[in-house]
Amino acid sequence: MDWVHLHLALNHIPVLGTLFVGLLLATALVKKNRELMRLSLIWFVALTLVSVPIKFTGDFAQQATADSEWHSAELVANHEQAADQATSAIFLLGLFAAYGLFQCRANRPIPVWLTAAIAILTLVTFALMARTANLGGQLRHEEIRPTAHRTESRTNTVS
Repeated sequence: MDWVHLHLALNHIPVLGTLFVGLLLATALVKKNRELMRLSLIWFVALTLVSVPIKFTGDFAQQATADSEWHSAELVANHEQAADQATSAIFLLGLFAAYGLFQCRANRPIPVWLTAAIAILTLVTFALMARTANLGGQLRHEEIRPTAHRTESRTNTVS
């Protein structure tokens, strides 16, 4: 397995993870279930930790594909910028989740403001992760690229 494969395998975890753990968090909030809330927070911290190697494998994957005929510096830059934003969001979410775990120790309630912040960060993080995944997919899948980039790719491969 090379860096590109590793990056592709790992990057699905935080994208789908924020969606499913977000649903778990929503269930915890609706049912007012403290254990589900704690489980959600633990999973958000875990997703944050998984996101660290994804960032590094992305840099190696970019280097490994830099000479490919389909490589577009503009698309890579867009994906990398989106990845930086998504990584920042998931780190912030993980930090808030860790603080929530600290707050709920000894059976204390999590402050309402913190619960609201985590819920909002979950939505923002999922949106940024999904956007990053879409931009990453555009690197290899011409059929999902904007029209201007489809033409540019064909022009680059013909010459």
